[in-house]
Amino acid sequence: MSFSIKATIRALVAPDHRITCNARLWRQIVRELERRGRRRHESGAFLLGQEVNGRREVTDTVYYDELDANAYASGVCALRGDAFAKLWAECRKRKLTVVADIHTHGGAAYQSSSDKANPMVARHGHVAIIVPEFAAWPIQAERLGIYEYRGQHEWTDRTHPKARRFLYTGFWS
Repeated sequence: MSFSIKATIRALVAPDHRITCNARLWRQIVRELERRGRRRHESGAFLLGQEVNGRREVTDTVYYDELDANAYASGVCALRGDAFAKLWAECRKRKLTVVADIHTHGGAAYQSSSDKANPMVARHGHVAIIVPEFAAWPIQAERLGIYEYRGQHEWTDRTHPKARRFLYTGFWS
């Protein structure tokens, strides 16, 4: 029989969460987004991990500018098609999948019309996370924009007050 105190406590602390990310890794990702955007322009990444029983665990990251050197050239995140071939190759190499994407905005973490029209992964259930203020720490979960893709350019808003229940970035993940 397999038993995990960590999994049991996580189930009590965040019973309905769909995405988990270790607190240390989460802080590292946000810090790196802030550094890459220099608090002047958007930056972004694909969150990699595994999905088990409908829950996704973030264990690794690939930043947009690692896939496309010009990803931030216009001031907003934009990837050319060949960046996705590199992404899928990295996923195969690391034996992981894309759990979500994350990018920053200069102000509030709302989903722009461009974000809505151009999902980074146009697959039903894909999650896009938007971090406000170019990822200047501290970032409370309530300030994140969290959107789940439904297909046909339709999204479900998982933002506050649902954010804490959808994305868990605490100690027990």
